[in-house]
Amino acid sequence: MPKLWNETIEEHRRAVRDAVLETTASLVAEQGLRAVTMSRIAEQSGIGRATLYKYFPDVESIMTAWHERQISGHLSQLAELRDRPGTPGERLAAVLEAYAFIQQQRNGHGGELSALLHRGDHVAHAEQHLRHFIRGLLAEAVEVGEVRDDVAPDELADYCIHALAAAGSLTSKAAVKRLVAVTLTGLRLQD
Repeated sequence: MPKLWNETIEEHRRAVRDAVLETTASLVAEQGLRAVTMSRIAEQSGIGRATLYKYFPDVESIMTAWHERQISGHLSQLAELRDRPGTPGERLAAVLEAYAFIQQQRNGHGGELSALLHRGDHVAHAEQHLRHFIRGLLAEAVEVGEVRDDVAPDELADYCIHALAAAGSLTSKAAVKRLVAVTLTGLRLQD
């Protein structure tokens, strides 16, 4: 089979998958997880039910795939902030603020949806990845004297992640920024 043909097929499959993920996420946000059917997803995505079942066996698997994609995008966003120019302290502050806003957005997951989305291995892997690169930024900041050195970077990374999880219950951008400021204050060297 010619390479162009394979690329075109893969692009089509990716487009169909993306359309299904977005449609399902929208329907679940509007109607709730239990109200959404595979028939409705197929109809709204503009594909047949048989085609939909070639991609996913049920609504839960679609939402899990959507969540995996969301987490991957969040990690990429945080990695870009981590890797940009600036001091370790500046980059750390940017990563922590972005993470706090991601936590705030997560507040929109209802109880049943949250239970579904956060039970997979992909969440544990993402949290481990996040902890690792926050720890790396903290270690860099310690080396240049921007962050306290009396607490291990692993412990500081846990502190940051747990403190900023509280952003999930905050309703304003200003409140999230205050939480980040308080978290950063806890990281600074004490005189």
